[in-house]
Amino acid sequence: MNGLAPSGRMRFIAFAVILCAGYFCQTAFAHPRGEWTKLILTQHWPQTFCSVNKCATNISYWTLHGLWPNTGMRCNTSWHFNASLIEDLIPEMKEYWPDLLAPSSPEFWKYEWTKHGTCAAKAESLNSEHKYFSKALELYNKFDLTSALNKYQIVPSEEKYTFDQVETAITSCYGVKTKIQCIHPGKGGQVQTLGQIEICVDRDFQLIDCEKSTKEIWRNDIPTVLVSGQSNLSVCDHSMPVYYPPVPSRS
Repeated sequence: MNGLAPSGRMRFIAFAVILCAGYFCQTAFAHPRGEWTKLILTQHWPQTFCSVNKCATNISYWTLHGLWPNTGMRCNTSWHFNASLIEDLIPEMKEYWPDLLAPSSPEFWKYEWTKHGTCAAKAESLNSEHKYFSKALELYNKFDLTSALNKYQIVPSEEKYTFDQVETAITSCYGVKTKIQCIHPGKGGQVQTLGQIEICVDRDFQLIDCEKSTKEIWRNDIPTVLVSGQSNLSVCDHSMPVYYPPVPSRS
């Protein structure tokens, strides 16, 4: 630089600015908040979902809501969902990752891929549609909430549980903090309804706490509510009884 004439230095700086501008245009918009550091495996209780969204189901086990990176949404809207690429996974998807509102439609999977899968795909281990969905199913089966709760006698029932009973059962199984969400009652209500549970893993798919640490800057990329109609779904109140609704009996 010291050997360049003033005009040469100016041309060099201008060229560097153009290069940097081009770089930031490509990276800032495609990936504005850097690589994700954790994945949030989210499962919801079908009976709670349907009680809010006016649907009906006889599913008696927790189902997948999604696998969400903790940064980024809709990272590549040109990377369209293609059901034919996961054809071998479809039977398992229909069973464990169903669209409770439209069971015969792939729209739920399309939505999850576009919003979250394209961001998860920034990691080599998830850089295809098939890798993303198969890993979500693998983690779902590995961290089986239905069995974890059953093991500690937390089962769907008209009886109420304390929040500590629910939390202790999950923590005892996994050894990490999870995010337990409930549908909160209206004004004057005294019972909350168990709705959704988030389990977190790191980039190597090892369990980690879902809670934010003081060292971690985690912008609220993922709203508390991602399910249409569940406007009261948020972290459970530790002091309020928990209702874990059973599957309605057929008349």
